[in-house]
This record gives sequence, C-alpha cells and structure tokens, in this order.
Amino acid sequence: MSAILVVDDELSMREFLEILLDREGYAVSCAESGEDACSILDGETFDLVITDIRMDKIDGLGVLRKVKEINPETPVIMISAYATAETAVEAMKEGAYDYIPKPFEVEEFKRVVCDAIRTKEASTEREEDHLAKELHFGCLIGESPQMKKAYELIRRVAETKTNILITGESGTGKELAARAIHEQSPRCEKPFVAINCAGIPETLIESELFGYKRGAFTGAHADKGGFFEAADGGTVFFDEIGELSPSIQVKLLRVIQERTFTRIGDTHERTVDVRFISATNKSLEQEVMDGRFREDLFFRLNVIEIPMPPLRERQGDLPLLARYFLGKYSKELGKDIRKISAYAMDILAKYPFPGNIRELENIIERSVALEASNIVLPQSLTLSDFKKARVRENRRRTDLGPDGIKLDGVMAEIERDYLLKAMEMSRGSRQRAAELLGISMRSLRYRLEKLELGAFFDESH
Repeated sequence: MSAILVVDDELSMREFLEILLDREGYAVSCAESGEDACSILDGETFDLVITDIRMDKIDGLGVLRKVKEINPETPVIMISAYATAETAVEAMKEGAYDYIPKPFEVEEFKRVVCDAIRTKEASTEREEDHLAKELHFGCLIGESPQMKKAYELIRRVAETKTNILITGESGTGKELAARAIHEQSPRCEKPFVAINCAGIPETLIESELFGYKRGAFTGAHADKGGFFEAADGGTVFFDEIGELSPSIQVKLLRVIQERTFTRIGDTHERTVDVRFISATNKSLEQEVMDGRFREDLFFRLNVIEIPMPPLRERQGDLPLLARYFLGKYSKELGKDIRKISAYAMDILAKYPFPGNIRELENIIERSVALEASNIVLPQSLTLSDFKKARVRENRRRTDLGPDGIKLDGVMAEIERDYLLKAMEMSRGSRQRAAELLGISMRSLRYRLEKLELGAFFDESH
C-alpha cells in the first residue's frame, strides 16, 4: 500500500483529501502546517507528498525542499488556489512532480496521484524501455485498443504482397502506418517511395510516375526514370489517392494488373516489382458511386483496408503522444522542458483535435517554442480558437445528463475563458479588462488570483 502525506492548513481540504485517497487504497497521513510536515518527514518515508503552497512560516515550497533533501526520488504534487504562475514555475524548477490549481476535477486529481505513484515505483530507465518496446510500433505510437487493432492488422499483412488501403482523417498517421508495413515486410531493405497525389500538378504527375524518354516533350533533355522505377523491389505509397485524375487512374490500373509500364515517349515496355499501399481521407466507395473513381481500380487497391482512428477516439493515447512530442521538440529547440502541467493536459483532453495527431504535434511544438519555463502551462497552449468555442459551448450547455455536472468547474472554465479574452483584447491592461467585463478592479484582482492569471496582466495599467 502506497503511503501519502497530505499537507494543508485548511481542515476541510485535509479531511476531503484523506477520505478521497483512503477510498483509493492509499495509506494517508496529514499535517496541518509546513512545520508539522517537516517533523513527520524526519521520521517517516512516503511514496508521495501532496502539499498546499500558501501556508504560514514554512510554505509548500519549503516542504518541497525538505522532501527533496531527504529523498529526491519522492514525487511532490503542489496544490493551491492563490499561487501565481511564477510560483508554479518555481515549484517545478525545485523538482515538484506536478502543480494542480484549485478547484480541481477529482478524476483528474486521482489520475495525477496515480501517475506520481507509478513514477516512484519505476525507474526512468524502465519507463523509457517500456515506451520504446511496448508503446511504439514502428513509427506509430499508442496503446489504445484502436491502435492495437491496427498493429495486429499491420503484422498480419506485412509479410504478404497484398495491396493495402489505409483510411482515416487527415493527420491520423496514415503514412506512418504505411512505413510500418514496409519496415516489417520482406521488402524492408528496398526503397519506400511516398507519392503525394494531391501535391503534384496533374500536368506533371504522369511523367513523375512513369518517367520519360529524351525528346518526349519540350524540356526533356535526357532520359529520366519515374517513381515506379525508383521503388523497384520495394513499396510505393500513394497518399490521398482519391485525388488522381481519371486518365492517370486508367494507367495506374494497368501497372497494378500487369506490373508493366512505358515511359512517356518510349516504346519499350518495362517490368516493375513493387507493392502498392494507398491512403485516403475520402470515402472511395462514395467517389466510385459519384463516378470520380474507377470501381475496378478501387477493388484492386482495397484488398485489405486498415482504418486509422482519429485522435478523439483514442484519448488514452493523448498523454503518451503529448509527452513524445514534448521530448522531441524540447531537444530540437534546445529547451529544458520536461513536463506538461496537469491543468494543461486537462485542456488538451477536452479539445476535439479536428487536425488529429498532426495538430497535436503543432500545438506542442508551438508551446515549447513559446514557453519560458521548464513546464508547459495552460497559457502556453495558445488554443485561442478552442477557448472561444468552449465559451460558446458552455453558454449553450444546460443539460445536466444522468450523472449531473460539477458546477464549480464549469463556472471556473467560463470565467477563465472570459478573463483570457479580456486579457487579449486589453493587451494586458487590468483597467481596460475590468471595463470590458463590467466589474470593479477589486473584483478583477480577486478573480485573477483565484484562477492564477495575475502574472499575465500588466499591474501598472
């Protein structure tokens, strides 16, 4: 049973956390002040410490330093309703595991506690090995049931010569799935040639695919091979194949059926040995029905279909993907940013990601580039369009549902969104923001402190 020390000078919060964590199966001890906590830590060992930041004499940062002095491996979660963003950043620099603002979602809090305990139990090396061996599949990342199903399909078809059609929305990793198939196939030592059917002008795609003979057209000063010759023995990947014109579809069908083609301007027929993998974000069945895609080509390409799920249907993979991109871009941009705060992760979890994994990657890259501290805070996510959508959604959402809602959390989200919008419109001026919101300066200060947004407004205006 994992042992947790809760430190908070507010009796109701200590009792609440003690009951909550006890029900989760943890052994809970409580301290009503930083001094009491330090005394307890001198004589007992804990798997996790949860401490309020704002306390008299020895505050949460003092408790954090005491924990790190005694046992640097013990994770510490900081909680507070009043600390500024600078305090949160300072806590993370001092070695805090995470920072959670009050009020918090109970389920999110339990998740952070569970993650912290697991971190204590497993060494960094074992965790990295687990991510590398269990959660990565070729170039793909994820452990959700949907991804495991895709992995199984990839394993089963990789050894064959069968043509594959990978379907899914833009940004779901269709090309990565194609590369995974190639890398696990007997053709892995041969070329993998990716062709963006939507990115090559129609006037050029035939010469790019088949090549041409010298003198075939103006500018053809020498013989040139095409993509098919370049991929001989390997794999050809047609990305967004639904964009091919009808005339190219006819010629592609012959290559698939006969494994032969002729360069433009040549009479010599060439044989090629390639495996065909295609991808589309359209419904090719509908394209066939509408007469825009050849039915015979569709059946040749779609021998086995591998659907790639959108990110909103594999939410369990979101933290893993976010951490992967955080590590990637922290290294590329020369930043020492190692964590995404729990509240920032909660915002990401509520976002629908219409651009899927590609959009998540862009968000994390932008956040790393803009973040000045060593932790990604909510303000770094720059999800302005999403925040506006959340305000509109919260305005409309009045259905309690069978399980009800957490009114305080909903109201806090609405309030935060309006404050951030006022900050944007007033360019950081508190006076102007208060006018836009129709509240007094005193009320604005209180709300900023409560939601820990004070550091992002200019005190001098």
